Amino acid sequence: MPPIGRAVGLLAFAGLLIAALVPLARLRFPSTTIGLGRLDRDSGLAHRPATAAADTIATPSDDPWSVALWRAHVERSLAAARAFRVGLPTPRLVGRDPWAVRMLVLLLVAVSFVSAGGDRMRRIAAAFDWQSATIPSNFRLDAWVSPPVYTGRPPVILPGVRPGETVQSALAAVTVPAGSVLVVRASGQASLDVSTTGGLVEAAADPATKAPAGAEERRFTIKERGTATVRGLGHDLAWAFNATPDRVPTVSLTKEPEPQARGALQLTYKLEDDYGVIEARATFAAKQGATTSDAAARPLFDPPDFTLVLPQARTRNGVGQTTKDLTENPWAGSDVTMTLTARDEADNVGKSAAVDVRLPERLFVKPLARALIEQRRTLALDADSRDSVAVALDALTIAPDRFMPETGTYLGLRSIFWTLTRAKGDEELREVVRELWALATQLEDGNVADAEARLRNAQEALRQALERGASEEEIKKLMEELRAAMQQFMQALAEELRKNPQMARPLDPNTRQLRSQDLQSMLDRLEQLARSGARDAARALLDQLQSMMENLQMGRPGQQGDMDDDMMSALDELGDMIRKQQQLRDKTFQQGQDQRGQRGQRGRRGQQGDQQQQGDQQQQGDPSDYSQLQQNQQGLRDQLKKLMEQLRQRGLGQPQDGKGDQPGGDQPGGDQFGRAEDSMGDAAGELGQGNADGAVDSQGRALDALRKGAQGLAQQLQQQMGQGPGQGQPGRMGQPRARQDTDPLGRPLRGRDYGDDTTVKVPGEIDVQRARRILEELRRRFADPLRPQLELDYIERLLKDF
Repeated sequence: MPPIGRAVGLLAFAGLLIAALVPLARLRFPSTTIGLGRLDRDSGLAHRPATAAADTIATPSDDPWSVALWRAHVERSLAAARAFRVGLPTPRLVGRDPWAVRMLVLLLVAVSFVSAGGDRMRRIAAAFDWQSATIPSNFRLDAWVSPPVYTGRPPVILPGVRPGETVQSALAAVTVPAGSVLVVRASGQASLDVSTTGGLVEAAADPATKAPAGAEERRFTIKERGTATVRGLGHDLAWAFNATPDRVPTVSLTKEPEPQARGALQLTYKLEDDYGVIEARATFAAKQGATTSDAAARPLFDPPDFTLVLPQARTRNGVGQTTKDLTENPWAGSDVTMTLTARDEADNVGKSAAVDVRLPERLFVKPLARALIEQRRTLALDADSRDSVAVALDALTIAPDRFMPETGTYLGLRSIFWTLTRAKGDEELREVVRELWALATQLEDGNVADAEARLRNAQEALRQALERGASEEEIKKLMEELRAAMQQFMQALAEELRKNPQMARPLDPNTRQLRSQDLQSMLDRLEQLARSGARDAARALLDQLQSMMENLQMGRPGQQGDMDDDMMSALDELGDMIRKQQQLRDKTFQQGQDQRGQRGQRGRRGQQGDQQQQGDQQQQGDPSDYSQLQQNQQGLRDQLKKLMEQLRQRGLGQPQDGKGDQPGGDQPGGDQFGRAEDSMGDAAGELGQGNADGAVDSQGRALDALRKGAQGLAQQLQQQMGQGPGQGQPGRMGQPRARQDTDPLGRPLRGRDYGDDTTVKVPGEIDVQRARRILEELRRRFADPLRPQLELDYIERLLKDF
């Protein structure tokens, strides 16, 4: 009831209670005589024995005969007392309450007592609470639910109380993510009485969003299903909530772990979460079921553990790929059990199924380096084997003049030996392991090892900067470091190739070729994406670059490589020719439109006879106006003839298996280029006659033939270079080309079905410009202080996730 109703009801109840108690004042208890008479009536005995036993003799007591007779009468009445019977009470309420309304009142009291539960005393006390009966006219109550920030959901506004409005509770339960915060804020002088049931727990006030002066605020964390009720407003204002729990993220491998050519491990995995994964890791443990000797070993290093690269900052559903160099880790080459873990912002952790894997290890060719790596692994995985390792290192220095080309190598090995024999703890033994690795890689690679380490460090630093959203100045500085590291690495490879020519291998036509220009183009594109805000695409391109560098091998260029460059140049020239033909067609169409407009104006100004003459010339313009376009068209035709002659000399562009005359344009190029040449000739002739419409049609046919011919030529080039599926170059033996689904830069080829796509699309120039415009517009709106606070908060979240 409203406060006024509670006051009136309480007073009415008190009046009725007093009125009901008034008859109690007139109540008289029955006398003994009345009680004995009731007993005689209920017993049904004659001569009223109960009343007689209590009576006294009425005649004088000095008459012995009267006294004797009275005593006999009393004794007979007392003897009849054994037959006394007390009857049932007869309040005669039926006459007063024939409908038994009294039982309904008792039933309602019992039901109310049970349904009130733990709220009994508060409900009773509410009858005496008349404070809210006078709510201030400026009283206002607002309530909303703020979902966790990581969900990206907007706040939910709940029904409240406004001045002059009636109280209305929410009709249906509101579904919100678990962990959301219910905020109830009241302004005015009325007290705020909020009670909750179910999974609503009162939370501490947030200092960042402190309630304004003169307002009272309560906060509740919604963990499970429950309700919140505000009392003292005339009518209770209640909200019901359903909490949606945050699901545990899932992570799983999409393909088996792949070792790379330079010893790195490549993992491809799929991540799923309802609100986004913020961290993923790969953990390793010693494989179960090890031998007794392995179980008793005391390793100096824990199994590797590294962070996985996420496809996006908060990945809800995506496929990621991480390439990690574990060759320097002492566990490289060991059989381990790998488990992938994913964590969301609510600290829910999901794990993948455990997979047994052998960690890739680097292969050392030089005997001394290989021997040092074997002893390093033995010491790293069992600290108790230090004595046997010391004996082996000592043995390697017995005859240094026979297998050690440099004195520095001998001195370094002796220094490691003495450090090992004098080590007093595990930390000194770990230092010995590091020195053995440094010496072995120096023997095997020379300066390449240091350059490779610098390159990997630069790649990792740039990746971390992209993940945390570093500034443009930091990105620019890291890109310069990556360029310098890449240049140093390529120079070190070239120097090593010069010193050891036997390390290079002839280029196989089934092997991708990577030139310095390709690397430079990738780095330029990477910097452009990073500075324009396309961080996810930049990280994807960086992963591709790292994968290419991990599989990089030194090769010796030959005739086949030069021929491939010439073929690629021919394709580039053909693409430029298609572009020029399209531009020439556009100019022809535009000039034809302009001339028709000018003829129409002259016709409207002339006489009727002149109009008829001009109308006869609508289809033919002045040939002199199209002379420049005709010359350009003839030049493109001559260029196509020259290109066709070059292709014929290389055995390309010819129909295969007699399919050149089939309709549909699927032939590799010879017939299509011939049709393009004929169409270009027709277009040149029609331009000479001033027929713009006919020239446009012929140019369109030439464009279509050029495109089909280029597509067929590209397919023929792939077949001859061993790139077609299941096709190798005739007369050559070798391994099929690895990963047919990528181009020489490691990017997926278009137009094929590869199943699971493990890459992120790298946006083009238009996509980048559109993203930049959107970002600038968001920043402009965020800087406008006149916009609503709710909109500003939403834009701020967008900018953080951009």
